Amino acid sequence: MARCETCGNEYSRPITVSIDGHTHQFDSFECAISALAPTCRRCGIRILGHGVESGVHIYCCAHCARLAGAVGLVDHR
Repeated sequence: MARCETCGNEYSRPITVSIDGHTHQFDSFECAISALAPTCRRCGIRILGHGVESGVHIYCCAHCARLAGAVGLVDHR
């Protein structure tokens, strides 16, 4: 049994994720996303896709990046 890092549930079939040399265990994708997915610097939504980056900041889309002052970023059409 493994304990979910997000909700504390003990689960017999955990999801194990390794990032930057650290291993994490969760009982669901929802808990893994809550713990590990980056958030848009402007609107705060969890970024589940590629997002866009400007410098060290990540945004959910080019629209949010532009509203935050980033220049030259476009969303794919």
